[in-house]
Amino acid sequence: MMKSLSKESHTSRRGFLLGASGTAAALVVGFRPGKASLAAGGDGLVHNPFVRITPDNVVTVIAKHFETGQGSATGLSTLVAEELDADWGQVVVEWAPADATVYNNLHWGAFQGTGGSSAIANSFMQYRKAGAAARDILVRAAAGAWKVPAVEIKAAKGRLIHEVSGRDASFGEMVPHAAGLQAVEEPTLKDPAKFGLIGKSIPRKDTLAKTTGEAVFALDVRVPGMVTAVLQRPPKFGGKVASFDASETMKVRGVVDVKSVERGVAVYAKNTWAAIKGREALQVVWDETGAELRGTDEIFADYEALAKQAGAVARQDGDAGTALAQASKKVAATFRFPYLAHAPMEPLNCVIRSDDRSAEVWTGSQFPTMEQGVTAAILGLKPEQVKIHTVYAGGSFGRRATPNADYVAEAAMVAKAIDGRSPVHLVWTREDDIRGGFYRPLNLHRVEAGIDEQGHPVGWHQRIVGQSILAGTPFEEFLIKDGIDATSVEGAQNLSYYMPNITVDLHSPKVGVPVLWWRSVGHTHTGYSTEVMIDMLAELAGEDPVEYRLKHMKDHPRHQGVLRLAAEKADWGSELPEGWARGVAVHESFNSYVAEIAEIAVEDGGAIRVKRIVCAVDCGLAINPDVVVAQMESGIVYGLGTAIRNAVTFDGGEVEQDNFPVYEPLRISEMPEIEVHIVASSEAPTGVGEPGTPPVAPAVANAVYAAKGERIFTLPFSESGVEFA
Repeated sequence: MMKSLSKESHTSRRGFLLGASGTAAALVVGFRPGKASLAAGGDGLVHNPFVRITPDNVVTVIAKHFETGQGSATGLSTLVAEELDADWGQVVVEWAPADATVYNNLHWGAFQGTGGSSAIANSFMQYRKAGAAARDILVRAAAGAWKVPAVEIKAAKGRLIHEVSGRDASFGEMVPHAAGLQAVEEPTLKDPAKFGLIGKSIPRKDTLAKTTGEAVFALDVRVPGMVTAVLQRPPKFGGKVASFDASETMKVRGVVDVKSVERGVAVYAKNTWAAIKGREALQVVWDETGAELRGTDEIFADYEALAKQAGAVARQDGDAGTALAQASKKVAATFRFPYLAHAPMEPLNCVIRSDDRSAEVWTGSQFPTMEQGVTAAILGLKPEQVKIHTVYAGGSFGRRATPNADYVAEAAMVAKAIDGRSPVHLVWTREDDIRGGFYRPLNLHRVEAGIDEQGHPVGWHQRIVGQSILAGTPFEEFLIKDGIDATSVEGAQNLSYYMPNITVDLHSPKVGVPVLWWRSVGHTHTGYSTEVMIDMLAELAGEDPVEYRLKHMKDHPRHQGVLRLAAEKADWGSELPEGWARGVAVHESFNSYVAEIAEIAVEDGGAIRVKRIVCAVDCGLAINPDVVVAQMESGIVYGLGTAIRNAVTFDGGEVEQDNFPVYEPLRISEMPEIEVHIVASSEAPTGVGEPGTPPVAPAVANAVYAAKGERIFTLPFSESGVEFA
């Protein structure tokens, strides 16, 4: 059932609850010191709000990070509810407005956004303090109302209790008594030993709404008078519209207009189907003088040539060249990694309503600051005149976090082209996304490594050739130093194995294909090349792959910890059925440590079936273990399916794939058994959305070698002639 929105309406049961309390006052508390405030209308529009409590006893957590399935809404709510001592059932979630002065990502500075597995990591203390500050005010409010010492009042499961007098009250009942109370600058936080929610697998906040269909995604949004638009984009990146003929398009029932915009030709219609059929009838002549015309083989050939030349140095310790020349044994390999699409389940889409004074945008907003600023610039508005309504997003994997707010920008362009006379729902089809979106960069690695007579690593030289994700973006100034894009070399530049002589250098060629961070970014390729090479060194040394890794990561106890745990749970070294084999990989990304052991079986005919993945993760304090397990499973499935068969390839500058039949995700019938084990830790929480992905492909590849004696240097595995069942 589609959801209908108007400017005055709310989008869910949460909205109904807040609307029902609209005439009441609300206690709104942020982590900064200041007065608790009573706000008419229940909207709580006060400085830096992270938690709002209304007289109807609803605790609303204002989430500054959007929810794309990764569990951030549940995690942020848990932090507040824990310190507040709220009952989990009284907690609801509301998305924060676009306001980087209040809701910025603390890891990124003055920028509001979700990504880099940073949602919980950057918010951990911020949201705990918000909950603790709210609890402190409520306790003092009750003390004042009951004329008793505050130290005698405790909070538990949404109630304030004074055991001496037998009085108790709900949080909501104390909201009117909190007016004017000063929030303490540093509220007292709980002793972790007394946590009742943090560290427990409590139910997610989005499960019910997503199960019942109540959850609002951008594809669900409807506003009065809205038209749907689709864009005909150039078939080659860098192409532009030379001319178009819309005479047949306008004959399609439901089509209402056709306009040329910067990114292509927009077809407007009364519904999505009419817009798509109208686009099919459109005739466009493209100017391809500035387009990228190379195919995949040509790009790889150019990369091969670059790999023979020295690049910009990302890391240099000792003298790798001399060490390799003098090594007792050495190995070398060239790794090839294709372009990859993100392919989120909900195709990109956005609703926009605008006039000459303001604009409203409904979307799964991953970078509200960017989307607000770009929309304002296109429409000739100030950023504060653009309101972002964040809704659920059906997957992202980095795709909704573009440095140019691409699909939101397109929506603004399409709305502007008709002078804002109708709200517009810009919709991408699956084909649009896979053929015309952003991609994980194609990469080529040339790695040479050597050992001494005792089997110890003595030299390592890794040359990486791949497009810079950050060049030409607003992030370039901060994340490209001395010609090195940090996202190109992460995982190689900080290789965790002891290597007395190491050189990592980089070429960042310019290719006319748009590239973007993809789940785990640079670690998607560096994690593979480094872990396959380490396996090769272990073989040269005649040592067990797990023991070899442990021996040469002595300065990295958390790497060792996850590796030992995974090996223990997988029963590494024990006998396997005939035709089975194991492979291992361990990798750090986003400050989390993950080891994975893959068990595979060679079936009749030689096809490989992945039977089991055992994963160990150290992500610091696990806020919700069930969410951590789900994210490890998700990252493993995403990485495995891609490694087996996915690639975006080009022929004459045009993408050859268009939908799931030829860019196929992992099927349920192909799913291995997955076990996830979490290292117990009291360290601050780190990311879990991405770190499960990098180790899975090398673990499987190393298992394939153990089973069949074949090293896989080209991904996907299907390109190396390895068949999977």
